[in-house]
Order: sequence, then structure tokens, then C-alpha cells
Amino acid sequence: MKKELIITLAEPRGFCAGVERAITIVEKAIEKYGTPIYVRHEVVHNEFVIKDLKEKGAIFVENMESIPKGSHVIYSAHGVSKLVRKKANDFNLMPIDATCPLVTKVHTQVIQQNAKGYIVIMIGHEGHPEVEGTMGQINDKNKIKLVQNQNDVESLEVNQTEKICYVTQTTLSIDETKEIIKKLKEKYPHITGPNKSDICYATQNRQDAIKTLLKNNELVIVVGSSNSSNSNRLADLASQAGVESILVGNIDKFDLSILENKKRVAITAGASAPEILVKDLIKKIKMNYDVFIDEMNGIEEKVVFKLPTI
Repeated sequence: MKKELIITLAEPRGFCAGVERAITIVEKAIEKYGTPIYVRHEVVHNEFVIKDLKEKGAIFVENMESIPKGSHVIYSAHGVSKLVRKKANDFNLMPIDATCPLVTKVHTQVIQQNAKGYIVIMIGHEGHPEVEGTMGQINDKNKIKLVQNQNDVESLEVNQTEKICYVTQTTLSIDETKEIIKKLKEKYPHITGPNKSDICYATQNRQDAIKTLLKNNELVIVVGSSNSSNSNRLADLASQAGVESILVGNIDKFDLSILENKKRVAITAGASAPEILVKDLIKKIKMNYDVFIDEMNGIEEKVVFKLPTI
């Protein structure tokens, strides 16, 4: 006889408007121009999505130099630096921009503040493509600085303290950025920030949903790839609150033994993870457990981003 297991499904979960837009752009470009279609970096951070797009004819590259001259190239949802755009022009490439509009908004802030003479402090994770793209909007590296944590703020040195502002990577934890911003304001009382938080609506909604599920669940399963920033933040939120959490990128490799002695678990998915992966995970769990699904009554997201001309 199978053991009973209650699974609460977080709502909202999975794809956000920016991810859906980016994937649609790649698919429509393939339809219009044929294959191959080159994409600068993984268009979204999910191995299942990337595998599917590769099978449809997308080729993902890190270096613009590896793209044949005259080809179409799609910029990923994370955005690109000015240097990448210059290279596309130099190599006679035809760019299609799949940058998430919320990332573009941060790029615009950075460019405008730099033009006003401000030093920009970027709160984000070093090496993440969104951070590289945002910081790459300013050529002078003395005019934009990266901080990843409160210790970085303590060691931060800038050559002016009056005209200074901050922006954040869109996929960070709200709680994480709050403490860093507090530290920045203590050190630089004149620092200014955006009128509205740069943390994207989808990141915030998924984090808020998980927070409401922590009290009643013994385990939080986050469906998402290991290189997905927002998926990692969801798992971090749970573990920091003392609730066991696991990030699952490949459903086939999910070890059911983690569910032993569990009565209630929560499942969510990062903003770049498709719903089919959640369904496949539940199907696998049902092989060993008598599952009862509890659907969370969460926020219904109605955001849709317009497609660019393709």
C-alpha cells in the first residue's frame, strides 16, 4: 500500500512573461528565417527549454565571432552589453532583441544616471549574464561597481559620494537586496535608487508564494536549472527559513528517497521552468505515493510583453 503525500503547488510558478516572450521570439525567428538561428547565450536558463530549441534549429553561442557574417542573432532574455551590440554591427549580423523589458528598463536607468554624472552601484551576482549586460552599458569601469553582499559594500571604494545611485539584478531575493541597500545607505547617505524596485514582478510573486507555504510543509521542491538565478533564490528562501529544500533540474534524476517520512511537501518552479516539468515530477512521485494535490490560491499573473519586429 502506497503512503499518502500531500503536495501543495505554489501559485504563481513557472514561466514569466519575459521568458515566454524570449522563447516565442526564437521559435518565430526559426519559422521566418529557417535554420540555423544563432542565439547569444542560452535564451533562458533552463536545460529542458534549451534542448527543445536546439532540436528546432537554434544554435547557442557565447562568442559573436563564431557566428557567420550576415546571420541573424538573437540576444537572450538576460540582455547584452554595448560591446556585444557593437560586435554584431561590426560582423554585419542582424540582431533580434529578446532582452526582457524589465532588464531593458534597468539598462535605461544605468545609461541615464551615467549621463548625469552618477556612479552606479550594481547589486548582483558576478558572472551572471544579466549583470554583465547591465554593467556593460557603461564603458568606464570606474563609473559602475558591482556589490554581491554586505561585505562588498564595506570594502567598496568610489571617488565621489554625492552623485551615486544603485540598481539591482532583477532575479535576486528581495530580502537579500534589502539588507545590501540598507548597508549602502548607511555608508553613502546621498545614494539614490530606482523609484520602484528593480526586482521583477515574477521573481517577487514566486518568492512571496513560497514564503506562505513554509509553515505547513516539510520540504520545498523547486523545479529549475542550477544556473537559474531566480530558481536558486527560491530554494535559498526555504533553507534560510529552516525548511529543507531541493533544486530539481532533471526530473529523471530526482531521487524519491528524499520524500521518505514526509507528509506534506510544496512544489514550485522558477520563472524559466516550463509547467510540463512540474507535471512530470508529480507523475514520478505518484509511482511511489498516493498523492493529494493542494492548489495554492495565489496571484494570477496577466502580464504580457509585446514581441519585437522579427
